[in-house]
Amino acid sequence: MLKAVLFDFNGVIINDEPLHDKLLEQILIEENLRPKPGEFRELCLGRSDRVCIQALLERRGRVINPAYLNELVMRKAHAYVQQISALEKLPIYTGIEDLMFKLPQCKFAIVSGALRSEIELVLERTNLRSRFSVIVSGDDLTVSKPEPDGYLLAIDRLNQTFPNLQLTASECLAIEDTFSGIEAAKAAKIPVVGVANTYPFHMLQRCANWTVDYLIDLEIDRLQDSFAIVPV
Repeated sequence: MLKAVLFDFNGVIINDEPLHDKLLEQILIEENLRPKPGEFRELCLGRSDRVCIQALLERRGRVINPAYLNELVMRKAHAYVQQISALEKLPIYTGIEDLMFKLPQCKFAIVSGALRSEIELVLERTNLRSRFSVIVSGDDLTVSKPEPDGYLLAIDRLNQTFPNLQLTASECLAIEDTFSGIEAAKAAKIPVVGVANTYPFHMLQRCANWTVDYLIDLEIDRLQDSFAIVPV
């Protein structure tokens, strides 16, 4: 039985990846380093800011201590909050509330490398915060997707929040838009839906259990009927 749906955040809940690309370019410029086209997709999609910034700097031969890395992460987070707060309407993907409505038996969680402050801001502004029982953010982990740690922690926290749930990975569904996210979910033994918000349908179809162009296209009844026998 499907008991929980675990959402990625950037690229699944909100279409903000172009903003992250822009802000990371600004970080590099402020560090007197030159941004390169395509690096965001190569190094950052599906990964936490901490891992992404460190990779961008290391590629340029820049090694920094953890304290300064924290400073850069918080500098970007502050700029993100400013930019999002200035938007009259947030670029939220359609189909999220429709999916929740069709799965009244499920608990919902977010598993993301984004900072909690960013996630909370967006969810509060879109009146979605109360729908998510658990948020696992970049603040909670020292590793990033494609490692499965975030998904495993979400299952653990859902079981702590709902002791009678007795949730296992095979009773969860992950929703992801990147290869790193899909790999993380599958490493945690969680079936995963790939949503073609960031990569083309045919590319995600090769690695996800189910693939849709838009979340609203997901056939919930058919998914639930086959859920117990879908291989991970």
